[in-house]
Amino acid sequence: MTGLPRKDGANMGEMTFHYSYIMIVILLAVGLYGMLGKRNLMKKVIGLNIFQAAIFLFFIEGAQKNEGTVPVIDLETGIEAASYFNPLPHVMILTAIVVSVAITGVAMALLLNIYRDYGSLEEDMILQRMGK
Repeated sequence: MTGLPRKDGANMGEMTFHYSYIMIVILLAVGLYGMLGKRNLMKKVIGLNIFQAAIFLFFIEGAQKNEGTVPVIDLETGIEAASYFNPLPHVMILTAIVVSVAITGVAMALLLNIYRDYGSLEEDMILQRMGK
């Protein structure tokens, strides 16, 4: 498969299949199954973290650019914006990772309180002991 032509007639490179997208889909499926299919609250939190990691990888992989360079102006590269990587997705993912760690910390604190109150992290046992 040939690459896409540029304005100056040069070839932008071969279009390749990224195998990382297969891994991202697998991680999304595992995380979604962990959140929806498990009855243990700790396993649901682990599934949430796996799902979030897959989203992070998806954004980082989508920010990849063939023949791109870091966004620091260089005389050899010039000032053409198409020659540089976009740093915005990386910054967004760093912020999302911080938020993810905070969410996990709050979830663990809630799970600790639930375990102290009900003696279990299984949904069925918690609902039974709540009287519902």
